Formats: sequence, structure tokens, C-alpha cells
Amino acid sequence: MATTRSSAAPTALASVTLEVADPEASRRFYRAFGVHEYVSLRASSAASTGFRGFTLALTVSGPATVDGFVAAAVDAGGTVLKPAVKSLWGYGGVIQAPDGTIWKIATSAKKDTGPATRDIDEVVLLLGVEDVKATKQFYVGRGLTVAKSFGGKYAEFATGDGCPVKLALYKHRALAKDLGVPADGTGSHRIVIDSTGGTFTDPDGFVWEAAAQS
Repeated sequence: MATTRSSAAPTALASVTLEVADPEASRRFYRAFGVHEYVSLRASSAASTGFRGFTLALTVSGPATVDGFVAAAVDAGGTVLKPAVKSLWGYGGVIQAPDGTIWKIATSAKKDTGPATRDIDEVVLLLGVEDVKATKQFYVGRGLTVAKSFGGKYAEFATGDGCPVKLALYKHRALAKDLGVPADGTGSHRIVIDSTGGTFTDPDGFVWEAAAQS
């Protein structure tokens, strides 16, 4: 099916803002966890229950580094949703921040080749969507460039200039299963994607806002 280009200004992910009940408490958590450089925070009273439909995923160098990030999150008040374990694809685990945001920490390495570090190789904002192909088409129409695509299962977009976070799409129920949480949820996603291409809402209700000018 041909892609229809939008007349809207080309869009790129500029940054990620989490809406939280207590920004100062969340700021302390994310600094201790070691991911404060990748997210912004703002106060919100928006209600939500259950799975918010997204996760932020960290790719790191090896199992010891995964364990270090998981331990830092727990020490700062986070909750383990899935303990870090080996799998066919590598090693990883899932934690939930006190504000409800779910983080996945993983590596493709099954053995350590060096000491644990606090380095992060990649951060991906993974949106759980009902129809990966349709939502991918929507974002291509907004000017995003597809970097990887696996049919109706997964799509990943090229990063915007200066943005350390990559955007990707995954089936909603498959993402919830991977994270170890029920797929149902209501209310706000409690996330805003800061955009270089103006304000809009995608087919699954994820909100993009025009990034603040520096």
C-alpha cells in the first residue's frame, strides 16, 4: 500500500516528558536510577489505571550492567516486575518506577566481557499500539523515517537530531506480555512526546506537543 505524505511539518522526536504526581520525588528517583538525562518531568493530575501503553527500554553492555541498573532502581524505590534472567536473545529484566513508568533493561550479551558500568548504549520509547502497520503509516505521513520494520509486529524510526531516545512501535498486548503486566488500562498514557513538527495525537492516543524553543 502506498504511503500518503502529510502536508504537516516534518516531525521528529525531540525529547520525552513523563507526567508525574510528584516531580521532585521522581527527579530524585531518576537521578539515582541513572536515566535523568533521557527524560523530562512535569506535574500532572491526570488519572490512569493499569498498563499505560508504553515502556522505556535501555540497552546496555552486559548482564552485570543490567543488574546494576535494576539494583539502583530498587534501592531508589522502584519495583521489580520481571527479575533479570537469561533468554534466547540475551539477558534482561523489567522494573517500575514509583510514578508508574515501566522500564526494561536488557543486553544482547549472555556473558560479561568486562566490569559493570553505568553506561547506556541506547534508549527506546516503545509504544504499544493496536495496528503497527497503520500507526507506522501515520508516522511516515508525519515525516518520520522508518529504520527497521518487521511486518505488523514491530517498527523502529530513525532518531531526530540531538535526541538520545529512539521511537519504536510494538503490538499493545504483546508489549504488555513482554513486560509482565495485564494489557488493560484506562485514562491518560501519562507521557508526552516532544515534537519538532507541532502538536498532534496519534491513532492510539499518544500526545505529541511542540518542543519548547531554547
